[in-house]
Amino acid sequence: MIYQMLVDKALRGECPTREEARTILSTPDDRLPDLIQAASQVRFSNSGRRVKLHMLINAKSGLCEEDCHYCSQSRISKADVDQYPLLSEEEILDGARRAVAAKAFRYCIVISGRGPRPKEIASIASAVRTIKQETPLSLCCSLGLLTPEDARTLKEAGVDRVNHNLNTSERYHSEICTTHTYRDRIETLKNARAAGLELCSGGIVGMGESDDDLIDMAFALREIKPNSIPVNFLHPAEGTPLGAQSPPSPARCLKVLSLFRFVHPKTEIRIAGGREFNLRSLQAQALTIGDSIFVGGYLTTPGQKPEEAWRMIEEMGFEIEEVGSRVQL
Repeated sequence: MIYQMLVDKALRGECPTREEARTILSTPDDRLPDLIQAASQVRFSNSGRRVKLHMLINAKSGLCEEDCHYCSQSRISKADVDQYPLLSEEEILDGARRAVAAKAFRYCIVISGRGPRPKEIASIASAVRTIKQETPLSLCCSLGLLTPEDARTLKEAGVDRVNHNLNTSERYHSEICTTHTYRDRIETLKNARAAGLELCSGGIVGMGESDDDLIDMAFALREIKPNSIPVNFLHPAEGTPLGAQSPPSPARCLKVLSLFRFVHPKTEIRIAGGREFNLRSLQAQALTIGDSIFVGGYLTTPGQKPEEAWRMIEEMGFEIEEVGSRVQL
């Protein structure tokens, strides 16, 4: 009965209570199909059978002064990853062309570092203007901490959305990063919104946080009201402080996705980083809860090829939603 009650509340736009949220996360595995079926009712009521594809480019890799414990690009990481400065505008444009070929709805330009330098903002803005002229893509930038001036520059160039994740709860944040605060992240989101940019903000599951931390993060995002929420699952990188962390099980991932669906019934929920590594054979099941995915890999880890994602979507009876049209497979 609780699952139908959660569906009814979500369809009325009501948020689960903390106790109901704990019940979602503690769902016995033998009741998981019931939870997924309930979460899927909410997903289908708002997104139908549509799936948005996103593709990102790691436009600047490594060389980061932050100490985020999960990240292979941080200054405390000993992971073997590529390190390079900001890509050229032509290389960023080439990535956009690949995104179009992959049937992506949105192209995400990501750089490492605490925040963009003035020259980097100028180069990215210039690349964005060209991409907007040549492609129909929706554009998102994930550039670290942003000043109000940075945000305005991105908006004026044609950026649609800024990604800046909360990553975890305010209580747990200092356990995974000490070089910036949770409030710094909130301030960047405020700066982006004040500039008229859409917001993409989510978190990472499996970093040692408690159920209450996940609930706190889900509820905090309900206050922020982002346009999309990427739910990432830790893919432990050897050489990072969390490199030996046990990743969440596929069942745990589906329970967390269900929590976010019930707390955010009308928001795009992206099954993001760590999807392939953590969900494994249950990736297709996750599509009945979330309504967007990344294709073509992540920042320093490989991911599902676009063609494989298309096939998975088709086999589940879904359709890809491209910019300006829907593609029936």
